[in-house]
Amino acid sequence: MKKMLAISAAAAILAISGQAQADLELAKKSGCLACHSVDKKVVGPAWKDVAAKYKGDASAKETLIGKIKKGGKGNWTEVTGGAPMPPYSPRVKDEDIAKMVDFVLGL
Repeated sequence: MKKMLAISAAAAILAISGQAQADLELAKKSGCLACHSVDKKVVGPAWKDVAAKYKGDASAKETLIGKIKKGGKGNWTEVTGGAPMPPYSPRVKDEDIAKMVDFVLGL
């Protein structure tokens, strides 16, 4: 039984890693990685910092989807120096924006 659980856990880790890879590829294809990184500031904040800021916020997903779709400025001025984030809708499909927000909030 323990061996079976270990195999299941290993399979789950591989699946998560595969999904994370797919999410990063989607982010790259969508242009997100030009200004963001998972673990360090580029132009915009690191996604791990975004996840930390919104941790426990029930409205975080909708808030971030809206910011990505419409663009924004002023929420991360101390990090960005005031650089705005351009709107990504309709250039990026709504379902892809939602996937990327889930990825960021899951960090």
